[in-house]
Amino acid sequence: MNRFRPSPLEARTADKTCATRRHALGVLGAGFAALAAGSAFAQPAPFPNRVVRIVPFGSPGGPMDAIARVYAEKLKARWNQPVIVEARPGASGTIAADAVAKAAPDGYTVLLTLPLTHINNVVLQPKLPYDPVKDFEPLSQLATGGPMLVARASAPFSTVREFVAYAKAHPGVSYGTWGNGSNAHLFGELLARQNHIDLVHVPYKAEAAAHNDMFGEALGVAWANPATARGLAQAGRIKVLGITGRQRVRSMPNVPTFTEQGFAGFDLDSWIGVYAPARTPQPVLDEWSLALREITKLPDIQERLAGYGFEPLGSTPAEFRAGYKADFPRVADLIKAAGVTPE
Repeated sequence: MNRFRPSPLEARTADKTCATRRHALGVLGAGFAALAAGSAFAQPAPFPNRVVRIVPFGSPGGPMDAIARVYAEKLKARWNQPVIVEARPGASGTIAADAVAKAAPDGYTVLLTLPLTHINNVVLQPKLPYDPVKDFEPLSQLATGGPMLVARASAPFSTVREFVAYAKAHPGVSYGTWGNGSNAHLFGELLARQNHIDLVHVPYKAEAAAHNDMFGEALGVAWANPATARGLAQAGRIKVLGITGRQRVRSMPNVPTFTEQGFAGFDLDSWIGVYAPARTPQPVLDEWSLALREITKLPDIQERLAGYGFEPLGSTPAEFRAGYKADFPRVADLIKAAGVTPE
């Protein structure tokens, strides 16, 4: 008898042990496979993989709507996904900003706006439905460029100083803007206070409506965004009396700034910025920020922005935050100097 050969009982026990091990390994293998599959399904799909919305400040057909469409076209080509522009006008931009603040934080809805929604309204509207800092993530400041004071081509004045002289002789001259608390409104009130003239502010929901009333002589003068002013000036319909901000605009180099004409306090630059809802995933924020910066650097986009009367910028989120923090107290001081009170 071979003493190394197992007995029948030992053989049956060994077979059962091997079978148990094989079953256990099979169960473990299936478990790991399920975990791996679950992990694969849990991974978010690459951004974007469906329709993206840009909500611009102002009305359809307005300057911000036009700029949003320029970027939407480039983003569509970059991402190979539809990018639509969906205006939500009214309430000095509050409706648009609130819609984006309450949108799903997934990067599929962003806001293209002016300082009005995130600085001016904060000071002038204590009960805003959104928090400009906590409810948003800054993506990029696309460009800078301040509002311009314009008049009909037939107006008896061609500069800011000539307009002030006219207003002193004709108290109650009206001026139109795109909303209470806008930089245009603040600059209008500051001009009246500094020069002791009686000006009447008339706010409109849309910039074009103010200009139509000016052409019909229902308004004395109006404020215009650079994009609108350039087009109307080229068509011979308006005179641009002066430009706010620190410097002249490349597309209208012959129009002097308010500062150059001897008026202090008008050197505050406005800007066009893009925000995403707070809590948007960081990789999505990074993709948006990179896309906006790279698109802004494109020669044709730089030309379009300059043509609209803006200076291309294309900042990082950190630069956007720093600029916002620097601008906020300046706008608050301007509101105080202009004598505009909270609603």
